[in-house]
Amino acid sequence: MSDADGAGDPTSYRIDPTELSTAGAAPTDRPFRTAATIGVSLDGFIARPDGDIEWLTMRGAQAGETGYLEFMAGIDTLALGRRTYEKVLTFGFWPYEGKRVLVLSTGLSTDDPRVTVHRSLAELLAGLTEHGARKVYVDGGRMIQTFLRERLLDELILTTAPVLIGEGLPLFGALDRDIDLQLTAAKVLDAGFMQTTYAVL
Repeated sequence: MSDADGAGDPTSYRIDPTELSTAGAAPTDRPFRTAATIGVSLDGFIARPDGDIEWLTMRGAQAGETGYLEFMAGIDTLALGRRTYEKVLTFGFWPYEGKRVLVLSTGLSTDDPRVTVHRSLAELLAGLTEHGARKVYVDGGRMIQTFLRERLLDELILTTAPVLIGEGLPLFGALDRDIDLQLTAAKVLDAGFMQTTYAVL
């Protein structure tokens, strides 16, 4: 085990990637790697039932350095669901400048030149390959669930807020089998936030 990036810091640790188990690992013959980073309540929700995330954003400002900018610097492409795309449109600015953005939706109709809409997962995956994607950020609860079920997610980063909201949109959904994860890093952030990084096996 390596404590790189956390040397001398009792609030964090990191595992050397060479120590990761490959037993049961998902196929990695894809030309791109995928990762998701997402904020979640302690009781497992990513938004209230109506999609509101103010409970997270109002607390998130106190979390300090989360590594998000560094994460985004290594991303060339994003894969979003319709709900996440429409939420981003309410931000008042486009947070994905310089990135290729693909949206998975069977019903979305848009002339937004910043995104490409794909009607099926197979079409989206073909688009990622065709456009030479190398590191893909999978964003949104349903997209993360889909990529997990289809063994298409390589890394999962959870930033857990110290709050229970009782009900809402869950991060995880039904599965047809167990999905093993291996903890590769953990860090205590400010204001009681906890960030954990997992390799999806």
